[in-house]
Amino acid sequence: MRARRSCLAVPGSEPRFHAKAMESAADEIFLDLEDSVAPAAKASARDLVVNALREHTYQGKTRVVRVNGRDTTWCADDVRAAIEGAADRIDCVMLPKVESAEDVRWLDDLLTRLAPERRIGLELQIESAKGLENVSLIAAASSRNETLVLGPGDLAASLGTGGLGIGTDAGEMLRYALARIVVAARANGLQPIDGPYGAIRDLDGLRASAARAAALGCDGKWAIHPSQIAPINEAFTPRQADIDRAAAILAAYAKASDQDRAGAVRMGDEMIDEASRKMAEVVMERARLFGLAR
Repeated sequence: MRARRSCLAVPGSEPRFHAKAMESAADEIFLDLEDSVAPAAKASARDLVVNALREHTYQGKTRVVRVNGRDTTWCADDVRAAIEGAADRIDCVMLPKVESAEDVRWLDDLLTRLAPERRIGLELQIESAKGLENVSLIAAASSRNETLVLGPGDLAASLGTGGLGIGTDAGEMLRYALARIVVAARANGLQPIDGPYGAIRDLDGLRASAARAAALGCDGKWAIHPSQIAPINEAFTPRQADIDRAAAILAAYAKASDQDRAGAVRMGDEMIDEASRKMAEVVMERARLFGLAR
């Protein structure tokens, strides 16, 4: 499982941002060929993305290219250009506007033909009512799948929820959608990722949004500006107090089950059991991922 607390969107057509992304504290960077690139610049952006991947190592980061949707004329050429030019520098391809398992299998087959020796993962954006309806089938469609990502803007438009803010007008319907994505992701061993928060200067709102996503079970959230990275990383990083408590729960439960042969034990004012152990292991797994566990 890769670290994906903060996933930084980097416009593929803007080389001035490519080197800066390498210096950022984002866990993942994705070079974008879709929404951040104007139609007239999409073909030339492919070469710029390949050049960025060849020139910059993005060491310690998950390296992703977001292509255009399968229903566009650009998608197949986006994938082909990225893989033929920089397959050894790409960890995952992100496919937006996924609506069916067939969309996933199509991309899986294309990657197999283009780079049979390289295991390139898939990140899948859920951005429509149809995609949300089929999310469990989508999650199970390929062994390459690594993440499911909420696309709040397009999904809000598809659902007709009202509001004009991307990720900022998160009503009950979008919270339900994110929860459904989390369930489908976890049921298939994938990482659920929350989408962008469009109000760049509203860091308090971003913190609240990231905290809600973390509480729902997401592993991370998009950042569309470098200033958003630190608050997002903080929201998805286990607190030291939680790490210490999780370690204490694991130690107490291990003693109870191994030495005392008890299925439950009192720790302070709380009873802990096998479910407590599983919850503590989740915290410790994340702490180990970020180098925080003892």
